[in-house]
Amino acid sequence: QVQLVESGGGLVQAGGSLRLSCTASGSIFSINFMGWYRQAPGKQRELVAIVSSGGIADYVDSVKGRFTISRDNAKNTVYLQMNSLKPEDTAVYYCNALYLGMDYWGKGTLVTVST
Repeated sequence: QVQLVESGGGLVQAGGSLRLSCTASGSIFSINFMGWYRQAPGKQRELVAIVSSGGIADYVDSVKGRFTISRDNAKNTVYLQMNSLKPEDTAVYYCNALYLGMDYWGKGTLVTVST
């Protein structure tokens, strides 16, 4: 079983930066993929960024060049560095892990970007 706990959300002005962290715990040897999703009110949850155990990353087009996903396998932690934040980035951000063919989710952390 995998438990995911996010941290780092908060209120930031447009153009600012924020770093989200997610730590996985449980009986884990290695996690195949870890990623970040987000969901704004009234909208569908979307994949923001994902990174493989080998460090290969992919991003949704709207955040390319602004967000960076990384992971520390020794700590079972994934990070999302968010720069040049825009009001449209406002959402609840969820950590996700794919491990042995099963999806695990954190409770989410709220990111609010003000104008």
